[in-house]
Amino acid sequence: MKISLTQKYNVPGPRYTSYPTVPYWNEADFTAQKWITTLQKSFTESNSKNGISLYIHLPFCESMCTFCGCNKRITKNHSVEEKYIQAVLKEWKMYCDLLPEKPIIKEIHLGGGTPTFFSKENLESLINGIFTHAIKAEHHEFSFEGHPNNTTHEQLKKLYDLGFRRVSFGVQDYSATVQKAINRIQPFHNVAKVTFWAKEIGYTSIGHDIIFGLPFQTIEDVIDTVEKTNSLKPDRLAFYSYAHVPWIKGNGQRGFNDENLPKDAEKRKLYETGKKLLLQNGYHEIGMDHFALTDDSLYKAAHNGELHRNFMGYSASKTQVMIGLGVSSISDSWYSFAQNTKNLEEYYEILESEQLPVVKGHILNNEDLIIRKHILNLTCELETSWTAESLNFTELPEVLIALKEIENDHLIVIENNKIKITEKGRPFVRNICMAFDLHLKRKSPETNLFSMTV
Repeated sequence: MKISLTQKYNVPGPRYTSYPTVPYWNEADFTAQKWITTLQKSFTESNSKNGISLYIHLPFCESMCTFCGCNKRITKNHSVEEKYIQAVLKEWKMYCDLLPEKPIIKEIHLGGGTPTFFSKENLESLINGIFTHAIKAEHHEFSFEGHPNNTTHEQLKKLYDLGFRRVSFGVQDYSATVQKAINRIQPFHNVAKVTFWAKEIGYTSIGHDIIFGLPFQTIEDVIDTVEKTNSLKPDRLAFYSYAHVPWIKGNGQRGFNDENLPKDAEKRKLYETGKKLLLQNGYHEIGMDHFALTDDSLYKAAHNGELHRNFMGYSASKTQVMIGLGVSSISDSWYSFAQNTKNLEEYYEILESEQLPVVKGHILNNEDLIIRKHILNLTCELETSWTAESLNFTELPEVLIALKEIENDHLIVIENNKIKITEKGRPFVRNICMAFDLHLKRKSPETNLFSMTV
């Protein structure tokens, strides 16, 4: 019996916010000093030209959403805010002391957790504290994630006044059945309210995150969610596949059973239905899982060949350095990655000992850098070439064999030293990137590491 492409390619695989992916980092050869050395090198090369990106992880949430695999701390005690802000600012000061000049910040993203768990006063203290030691780039892009249930008009206005022009609201799905299963009870009224507030205040890029493949989700649910979303006309959308990774410690994916999840062709149909509706309503598909209107900076970046992808996802800002602050945050110097401890108490303890809270990382070798560039090209531009000697991978038989099979399935076209992903191949970008993933090929995981690709 002939199997479908969805059945063939629906395998566990990374989302490629980095290469190598975190499970394949060579921790044995990594030290914090090596990370600092590569950071200083990269900063010197790029700060005055492109500035840097800053990711700040704000981990607190008032309740547990059972679809979420992010690092978070569940509490209703808001007295935790100030201590955490002071710790993040201390970490930032330690980084600034290591750099030869003031950082020029092109991009800030507040992620979580729930950034809007924090009061407007503490958010203001955080951002003002950051710029005590830094310069705001002229054309900057500052963004944050907001929970529609607790984002206030005052928070939106304060962050706008501090330079933020992009906000992303987590929607997931409007079905009452789905919301109950994932413990994310969130009326449409709340999403509409914060969206209209953001428009009224002047935010130029308002995003909604919606998810397909959630427990009990039906075609009718996706249609209803997309139609409601379209009625609010956010500037951009992340339309993600639900990442079912219940084996990761502390992620909370226990509110439903595996049999409650749509699978394979059924799940793919949810995406295709949502995608068709979005395209009909003026949205354009960007890279993997993202859609944007033509006025949004993400669309413009993709159209101009300037789209970038890092641990924050897709970005309209191309920077060589991204510093991650806060518990579990990941930093990227282009030449290396470094991750902070995931344990909040340990994060505080390490900072109190006057050390950076980096606990693991990876120094990229030449082969890593070549493959990383190809994967970035594929995820951002849906094509890559190897005419430049620095990108030549043709002596790697593992890659060539995998690409041949993908070409035979008409997911890519290979000609004139160039690979182009076809329209048929767009749903399988992660699989196409996996063809280049030498770490994954040379050491198949012995335990569950990644969510399914479809």
